[in-house]
Amino acid sequence: MTHRRDFISYAASAFAAASTQLRAAPARKNLPIGIQLYSVRGELKKDVMETVRAIGKMGYQCVEFYAPYYSWDPAMARSVRSLLNDLGMKCYSTHNSATAFEPEGLVKAIELNQILGSNTIVMAHPGKVTGGTEGWKRVAAKLNAASVILQKEGLRAGYHNHNPEFRKLDDGGVPIDIVAGETNQKVLLQLDVANCLDSGGNPVSYIQAHKGRIRSMHVKDWSPEKGKAYAVILGDGSAQWPAIFDTAESIGGVEYYLVEQEESGRPEMEAAKLSLAAYQRLHRG
Repeated sequence: MTHRRDFISYAASAFAAASTQLRAAPARKNLPIGIQLYSVRGELKKDVMETVRAIGKMGYQCVEFYAPYYSWDPAMARSVRSLLNDLGMKCYSTHNSATAFEPEGLVKAIELNQILGSNTIVMAHPGKVTGGTEGWKRVAAKLNAASVILQKEGLRAGYHNHNPEFRKLDDGGVPIDIVAGETNQKVLLQLDVANCLDSGGNPVSYIQAHKGRIRSMHVKDWSPEKGKAYAVILGDGSAQWPAIFDTAESIGGVEYYLVEQEESGRPEMEAAKLSLAAYQRLHRG
C-alpha cells in the first residue's frame, strides 16, 4: 500500500511539474504572415495586380513591395491599395534604396507609403559604404534624419540587413552594431535571417541584443552546403526556427513576418506556395 501511495504521489507531482512547464511556454502569436514581393519578381514585372491577387489567394495576409514600386504615380498606388482592400490584405512596409532616404527622395516615398497604408519605410540597402566605421555612422545618421521627418508623418524608418553587416571591418567595427547603436530606438531593425546566417551571425543573439526593435522579419532559410546557400525552401536550411520565432515574439517586438525566397530552382509562384506551407508548419511548432 505504501508503494502504491508513493507512486500516486510521484505521478501527481510529475504531472503538476509537466503542466507548469507547458504553461510556462506560451503559444506563439497569431501574427500576419506576408511575402517580400522580390520573391516573385519575375511575375510582378509582368503584371503587378495579377501577381498580388494570386499571392492573396494563396493565403498570404500582407505584402512588402520593393524598389520598382517607387516608380509608381499616386494613381497606381491607389489602384494597388484598392486591390489590397478587396483582398483583405495589408502592406505594412516597403523596401527602398538609400537615395529614397534623402530629404527630396522621402517626399515621394511618404506619399506612396501613406496611400498604400504602409507604416514603415525600410532602407533595403545602404548602397556602397566607404570609410569603415565612419562610413557606417553616416548610414546611421541618414536613418536618424529620415526618422525625424517620418515620425511627423506618422511613419517609421527601418533598416534591413544584408550579409556584410555582420562581418568585422578592417578598423574593428561591425556594421550592424554601428547601425543599431548609432540610430535612435525609433528606427526599426528588420532582420533578414538568411543574410545574418550567411555572414556567420546568430539571429537569436541579434534579437536578444536589440529587444523591441525587431518589428518585422524576413523569414528566409540558408544552407551552409556548398552551392545551396539561399537556394533552399524554408525549413530545408540551417535556421533554428523554433528559437528564432520564440525570441522574436517574446522580446523582439515582431509585428509580422515576411517570407522571402531568393532562388530555389522552382517557378516563383510554386516556391511562394511551398514557403507559406512551410511557415505555417514551422510556426505552429
